Amino acid sequence: MTPEERIHALGIWQGPIDIAPITGGITNRNYLVKDGALRRVVRLGDDIPVHHINRQNELAASRAAHAAGISPAVIHHVPGVLVLDFIDAAPLSPDDVRKPETLVRLIPLIRRCHYDMARHFRGQAMIFWVFHVIRDYIANLKAANSPHTPLLDDLLEKAERLEAAAGPFEIAFGHNDLLAANFLDDGRRLWLIDWDYAGFNTPLFDLGGLASNNEFSEEAECLMLETYFDQPLTDDLSGRYRAMKCASLLRETLWSMISEIHSTIDFNYAAYTAENLARFERAYRAFEQDH
Repeated sequence: MTPEERIHALGIWQGPIDIAPITGGITNRNYLVKDGALRRVVRLGDDIPVHHINRQNELAASRAAHAAGISPAVIHHVPGVLVLDFIDAAPLSPDDVRKPETLVRLIPLIRRCHYDMARHFRGQAMIFWVFHVIRDYIANLKAANSPHTPLLDDLLEKAERLEAAAGPFEIAFGHNDLLAANFLDDGRRLWLIDWDYAGFNTPLFDLGGLASNNEFSEEAECLMLETYFDQPLTDDLSGRYRAMKCASLLRETLWSMISEIHSTIDFNYAAYTAENLARFERAYRAFEQDH
């Protein structure tokens, strides 16, 4: 069955529908469906155990995010398909996220994710512990005889150093994939979407991911941290944050290495791996200088 046939077969439409792909998804396929005056977003994607993606968890997180007022409503779901209300809004770019005036608008939204969503989440919840994910990725890459295998023991050793340096850990409900395009601006307010990796984690992982995904300057990182924690940045917090930022970059690198083997989506994962590995190595060298 083609994606279009799957969408038609949902049986929720009021009449003839128009289906258009939404570009950009690299763990699922997204479509904009026009159903008369209504518009919906349809996400097609099955569980991806190698990436720790569970669609029932994504559904529960999407519902909790809507209840917390930060994400669109869930309209319908069946296994492998999630239908969401359409929001007429533009995704942010990394340039947008780096602007101080945008960054200070993003922080309250991220805090609402971290501290409001858990009140609305129902059912079994996942934990997205980045260091476990890293270890699991490395084990899977070795089992698959990845061409990156010669790098893996060194990367695992670095991950162990980062985990030791990043504690003690506060636990909150994390989005865990704060790419610029997962923030939408409708001209009045910001939204946060795409809950594939949602789960309990430390807030510093999301903050490190936000900074690394959008290539923040040191000034932007300081603004982000002081705004989020509402206090001047201390040496202790700065050190733990830098370790988690490195962990975020390492996880993204290993995610791409795994995707080179397993993904069927048309995307240049090899180039993405090389880009993120270089960024991780730069960040890790800076981390070592501070430790």
